[in-house]
Amino acid sequence: MSDTTHGALLSVRNISAGTEDKQILHHANLEVTSGETHVLMGPNGAGKSTLGHVIMGDPTYKITDGQIIFDGIDITEQAVNKRSLAGIFLSYQAPVEVPGVPLYSFLRTITQMRPELKMNARKFRQRVGEICDQLSMDQSFLTRELNVGFSGGEKKKIEMLQLLLLRPKLAILDETDSGLDVDALSVVSRGIEAYREDCDGALLMITHNTRILERLDVNHTHVMVKGRLVADGPASLIDDIDRNGFERFENAVATAAEDGE
Repeated sequence: MSDTTHGALLSVRNISAGTEDKQILHHANLEVTSGETHVLMGPNGAGKSTLGHVIMGDPTYKITDGQIIFDGIDITEQAVNKRSLAGIFLSYQAPVEVPGVPLYSFLRTITQMRPELKMNARKFRQRVGEICDQLSMDQSFLTRELNVGFSGGEKKKIEMLQLLLLRPKLAILDETDSGLDVDALSVVSRGIEAYREDCDGALLMITHNTRILERLDVNHTHVMVKGRLVADGPASLIDDIDRNGFERFENAVATAAEDGE
């Protein structure tokens, strides 16, 4: 079903979701327009990653209320692969290992599934090589099994390689900076900057580390506490959180709960 009444690329409308035994998200609302960079912050366990996975269509989570509209289409019930082909990309906090699948073959396969990205073998090798150089990534990695035996930093580089190769309309980066040393963080930052410069897509950064945000032109900052989006603001809200933490937002949620809201 199409929805042409809304200008946002992504519109999360009153979404409540969780696992079979636990409600995690409570009436979340979020709008992201093409070309914008949004940051989602909050304390550990707030539900930030859950929101990213729900937008991506992870079957671990069940939506109990609300709608997700992407590029004018209601995708609330769509499968993950259809959302991916429509242009949604999720970078995992802890990328999984896939034994038996060479990285190069994986990249070639997912690219060929996207009509707008199809290219012959020579051009594909050239493009992948260019991105590897851009990310200071050894091309010998391409012959290894997907994420098998890679360090945390190397896995995040592979996520950036996929991001720049697939050029999604919406990139959701879930704690991409988590556990990285300074060098790996610099590479990931370069990948994010390259995506923002080369693509007209939207970026949703899920993080609690403000270092990776220093070189990004952030349009909107969102704060999640206990599964509720409790604050929205400009980039300056990041500095406020950096100085003062999330205590005032947590207190506001606690007060609302006491009042029965």
